[in-house]
Amino acid sequence: MISGATAKRFPHCLSFFVDFTIMIALTEKDRPVAQRLLSFGACPRCVLRFCRVGLQASYRRPHKELLSELCEFLQSGRDENKLSCETENPPCKKIKLESTKEIEEQTLNGSHQLSHVDNNINAAVENYAAWLLVKEEIGKQDLVVEKEDLVQIKEAYKWIIHPLLLEELGVPADGKSLFEVCVVFAHPETDEDCCFLASACPGCFKPTKNKQALDMISEEDFHRNFGSPPSLPKTPCIAVDIQCTNGAIFVAGRYNKYSRTLPQTPWIIDGERKMESSVEELISEHLMATFKADSFNFSSSGREDVDVRTLGNGRPFAIELVNPRRVYLDAAEMKVLQQTINNSSDKIQVRDLQLVTREAIGHMKEGEEEKTKTYSALIWTEKAIRSEDIAFLDNMKELKLNQKTPLRVLHRRPLAVRIRVIHTMKSEYIDEHHFRLHLKTQAGTYIKEFVHGDFGRTKPNIGSLLGMTADILELDVESVDVDWPPALDN
Repeated sequence: MISGATAKRFPHCLSFFVDFTIMIALTEKDRPVAQRLLSFGACPRCVLRFCRVGLQASYRRPHKELLSELCEFLQSGRDENKLSCETENPPCKKIKLESTKEIEEQTLNGSHQLSHVDNNINAAVENYAAWLLVKEEIGKQDLVVEKEDLVQIKEAYKWIIHPLLLEELGVPADGKSLFEVCVVFAHPETDEDCCFLASACPGCFKPTKNKQALDMISEEDFHRNFGSPPSLPKTPCIAVDIQCTNGAIFVAGRYNKYSRTLPQTPWIIDGERKMESSVEELISEHLMATFKADSFNFSSSGREDVDVRTLGNGRPFAIELVNPRRVYLDAAEMKVLQQTINNSSDKIQVRDLQLVTREAIGHMKEGEEEKTKTYSALIWTEKAIRSEDIAFLDNMKELKLNQKTPLRVLHRRPLAVRIRVIHTMKSEYIDEHHFRLHLKTQAGTYIKEFVHGDFGRTKPNIGSLLGMTADILELDVESVDVDWPPALDN
């Protein structure tokens, strides 16, 4: 049956179900376009593409069968539209179904998962030339069709090859597999077809640009440099490379950092490593080994300085594993992996380790500056203090700070004045020169600068509030209030 969405987008497909004599789902308005395309040697599937036929089953039918039916459709019209279809196998500019069997045999590698097959066919120029012909014919009917409305080559190719591969592999098509097969085609005969674009649109090929040359060149310039209709090739294209990869998977969790000499990410300055490891490396090395991935990308909800510990329920993090050979672990296996990481080092611990989707990672970053974090700071004061000298801090609520970019991060962050909020404070007297301060703050607040003032760049600060010089000796993150990833029963 046909879906409502398909019927709305391709209304001519309804005739397919009403009139079974026209199995290729073409209507009267498609006749001149099909006639023009087939007359210069376009294959039947490209006729369907340019006529915006979105019925996948039509593309999977045998070439000869499609050609015969297409000719029957054209000959059923007026005499002037009749087309000679005596040629058994007219030249075809795109992939024929008969050639997919060879590709199929090359790509099968015993994998148990298959998502889709992509292709890299160097046929953009010829495709554009054919589109100009179609545009001309459509214009004669006072219709408006955009190039984006056509069925793209790679989509048609996937519709053809995908069921063949699934049949050979013996697996169902659930649309959720991470396995991808990329087939790269070459056609030496037409390799030079694109060369004129380099002079016609030189700015389109600069590394910093992201422009499509065929979108930038005028139709007049295109016609002056390239024939339309395009000339027929004498040789078919060939598959030159087949790459099998798995799509990335994502592992999330929360980490605790117990060391004051461990950076979150590798600390390398001028090509020289400053610390022997990092939180990122201590976690990712075990994930890489377990999932057998090519590489990884680490992200987290904020970061702590190398000399700051992260305690409590930890900081949320996510790791993208690129091209993993293993794509799934059940809950029990994830617990084993988590324990392996925790047993490997006394500097970190992870919890709530789980597989997540790419979309779910967005929750970690949503409203990051609106989130709150709780800290514990050990503070030194130049002058002697009593417990009553710091008691007033406990009553301060929603204290607004003006924080100019700290000197220590000015080399990597833009100069700006940021308004941050200290929601609550709770002091804990230790001795006449030391006290501990527990703070609940807006995420992104520079706690060290709030204590010592950063030469007046953070106002107010603990030093100005106490009326004396103050400095921070130790800082711990006690909680990162982001409700992600979901807590597990670890």
